Amino acid sequence: SKNVIFLWYFSQVDLRHRQVSKSVEDVQKIIKDLTAEVSSKDARFQSIANSGVHNDSFKDQPALASKWAALLRGRCTFNPAIQVLTPTLFLISVPVRGLMGYKERRARQWRYYTLSGSRLLSPVREPEKLHQWLELESFPNASQEWHDSRVAMEGDIVPAKVVTVFREQVEAAIKTCRLTEKVSVLESVGSVVRVAVETSEVQIEVELVPTVELMNCWPKRARWPRLLQRWPSTERTRCIKSFGFNLMATSNYHWLLSFSRAEQVLLGSIDEDGGCRRKCYRVVRQLKEDVWCPGSKPVITAHHLQTLLFWTCEKYPSSRDWRNLRECVLRLVQKLHKCVSQRYLRHYFVRTYNLLKYTNTNELDDMAKKIADFLENPRTHMH
Repeated sequence: SKNVIFLWYFSQVDLRHRQVSKSVEDVQKIIKDLTAEVSSKDARFQSIANSGVHNDSFKDQPALASKWAALLRGRCTFNPAIQVLTPTLFLISVPVRGLMGYKERRARQWRYYTLSGSRLLSPVREPEKLHQWLELESFPNASQEWHDSRVAMEGDIVPAKVVTVFREQVEAAIKTCRLTEKVSVLESVGSVVRVAVETSEVQIEVELVPTVELMNCWPKRARWPRLLQRWPSTERTRCIKSFGFNLMATSNYHWLLSFSRAEQVLLGSIDEDGGCRRKCYRVVRQLKEDVWCPGSKPVITAHHLQTLLFWTCEKYPSSRDWRNLRECVLRLVQKLHKCVSQRYLRHYFVRTYNLLKYTNTNELDDMAKKIADFLENPRTHMH
């Protein structure tokens, strides 16, 4: 059965990787042009070509850029702005400009405003563990455009307002760039800009999220590394934290903490000891997409599987634990089954937050049954 996994891996998994790489290439080119046009009309938003260490805010930090390049050299990595959640669903963070010198402050309590500016009798609810307020005072060097009442209210930068301004610019840019045949804005619930992008092969749904990229700082609530943690190494941990984190405009009042750069570095260097962790992850991802949880809006995405892989690497830090592909795949599948059955998967960096908190429990239960069937006879699912 070891040969079955290898043959299946090189046929199915490799094919998926090539197809997704082509889709990413097509989408990246279109969204790069689109966001460059948005940026030319509203300088608060940057092109996705400027994401991560290429952000205008970090031009004075060449050491970070060279460190990033050295870490990911020779590895097939996508633009750090693009997260592939499924082969037809991408999340793209659009970096903002003009918010510099971030200092984490104790946020003031209680807000009584609505998005339209009227007053509330009771305060807006406080952010959850993976969210936070974002106050203009946190940026001593914030450019004047961010004090604009179209994006700020009572000293807060309000994500829903930022998204409204961004959506208007995206709609205008689609026409200006003559992309109406390739890009269309989709109806969306809440503070998110969703577009459908026609590539040469397939239609991709893309969520475009204005994102504040914060380098060389780490949020207090992300207590990582943990005490006595053996994976990753101390040196790698320090390096990962230097790339900081993001705040994404995904809800009305609160900004979502994201660690996509840290996750990309972790995944990019995960098999430096010659192990099969990445292969193992790709096999489980393929099974998830083909058998257990297909479709463009699955309850479990590639990001959930990546989180599960990091927890498993931490529990099994030795290189000898990652030599047998079949054993490693089954171990990861068993862990996935446990998470899905218990409806509980801890965020890797903010461990008190359950990533499955708001997922559809019926769909999770269906998936748990399918994984249980697989564990009884893995060979029948690999053909």
